[in-house]
Amino acid sequence: QVQMVESGGGLVQAGGSLRLSCTASGLPIGDWSVGWFRQSPGKEREGVSCMSWDGEVTTYADSVKGRFTISRDSAKNTLYLQMNSLKVEDTAMYYCAAGVDSAPCTPVRNAYWGRGTQVTVSS
Repeated sequence: QVQMVESGGGLVQAGGSLRLSCTASGLPIGDWSVGWFRQSPGKEREGVSCMSWDGEVTTYADSVKGRFTISRDSAKNTLYLQMNSLKVEDTAMYYCAAGVDSAPCTPVRNAYWGRGTQVTVSS
C-alpha cells in the first residue's frame, strides 16, 4: 500500500522560510516523477514544482521561481520543498504527489497523493 505523508507546514511571517517534507512508503520515490501542488480556498490546484524520475527536469511555477527548491533524498524516500522569501499569497494547503508530468507540472490520472500540509504566511 502506497502512502505519501507531508509534514513541515505551519504559520510563518512573510519573508520567512519553511521546508516541507513528503515521506513515501510502498513506492521508491527515486524511481518516480514527483511534485508539489497547492490549493487555497476558491482557487484551482496549482502545480508548484515537479521533478522528473531521473532528476533531469525540474519545473517551477512562475510565482515561486527563485524562491522555492524541490529536492529528493532517495535513501530516505523523501521529497522536499524548500520555501524561502515566503509571501502571503503562498498560503495554501500543499500536497505532494508521485506520478506526475514534470513539464508542465501536472499530475497523471492515477497519481499517488498525500493528505496535505497547511502553510500559512502572515503579513
